[in-house]
Amino acid sequence: MTVQSVRLFGDPILRARATEVTEFGPELRQLVTDLTDTMYDDGGVGMAAPQIGVGLRVFVYDTRDARGHLINPVWTALDDEEQIGPEGCLSIPGVNHDTRRAMRVRASGVDMTGAVVEFEAEGLLARCVQHETDHLDGTLFIDRLDPPDRKQAMRTIRESDWFTAGITVRPSRALAERDR
Repeated sequence: MTVQSVRLFGDPILRARATEVTEFGPELRQLVTDLTDTMYDDGGVGMAAPQIGVGLRVFVYDTRDARGHLINPVWTALDDEEQIGPEGCLSIPGVNHDTRRAMRVRASGVDMTGAVVEFEAEGLLARCVQHETDHLDGTLFIDRLDPPDRKQAMRTIRESDWFTAGITVRPSRALAERDR
């Protein structure tokens, strides 16, 4: 288990477009393992590589519907139906808001061996695919909020202990426990 520290709002890597993965080897397998371990340690349903400081187009997920990883992901909405529901982010602790997303998507990419992966998702899994792909494009869920909600989210961030202290990297729970 290699749990990594999580990058927080304000860290520039969260606003940069991640680079396509072109090499499939042990380093990529370790990245997927680290992402998965960190996601579970923090109790998330998804995590993208930039959230642990790696600028590659990789994310992992574990929802009620499915679990796995997707590399170089793309998605398209299957229809015009949308969902509005609560969304949060391990990189923006303490901020949760209803966010508009496509209800159903078709996702594609590759796995850690380079094999093509394609699936359809709806509900929470569709939300997760969209949220994590946004991370790979340098977009955070607060960017998708209506103006009043975004203003409230930014106020919450500015008033948070971690933001006022200038902290942009949060040790994982496992690392914090180890260092006690």
